[in-house]
Amino acid sequence: MTNSTLLVLDFSPRGPLSVSNKLTTRFTEAWRRTRPDATVLHRDLGATPPPHLDGETIGAFYTPPEERSEEQARLVALSDALVDDLEAADVIVLGLPMFNFGSPSGFKAWIDQVARVGRTFRYTENGPEGLLGGREVVVLTARGGNYAEGSPFAVFDQQTPYVRTVFGFLGLSDVTFIHAHGQAGGEGAAAAGRVEAEAAIDALVAEMGERAAA
Repeated sequence: MTNSTLLVLDFSPRGPLSVSNKLTTRFTEAWRRTRPDATVLHRDLGATPPPHLDGETIGAFYTPPEERSEEQARLVALSDALVDDLEAADVIVLGLPMFNFGSPSGFKAWIDQVARVGRTFRYTENGPEGLLGGREVVVLTARGGNYAEGSPFAVFDQQTPYVRTVFGFLGLSDVTFIHAHGQAGGEGAAAAGRVEAEAAIDALVAEMGERAAA
């Protein structure tokens, strides 16, 4: 079986109370059981979210590396490290809670740090081209209500289309979503949502393992 590199990114600021963090932990543990020698990279971007972009950082991005000042190099260093993580990964797993029908602001800050022309996408005569293709992405969400396709509230899900669009722009078109719905619907609904998500995680990791072994 291939010794794939797994990148795990958590975006909830709720720490041990976070359902999405618990889902990424379950995925990671299942992954390690099937790939005991695999490399796992992890960043808790809910506890330490990347800074939102400012004019100086944007200017540093568009300054050639050899021409950057020490301050510009410092501003770009975190972005470079976050992009390095993506480039090193074979599979990327995100723990992403739904906040106000979208994602936490730390997720948008991370996107702005890793959407880098010349690193993760480029402009061509045929339009923009993502440079991160060939990697699988798994998005594990926790949601207060039920926003599943076909539900009365599906129209309020602004998270899924944005994630698909921005990852597709970077070349990451192989994206699987697993949702823990109903986390604000009482303990019964919340537990049912978690059990369903956990079963889907276990099945997905097993299926990915079978594909890697084939």
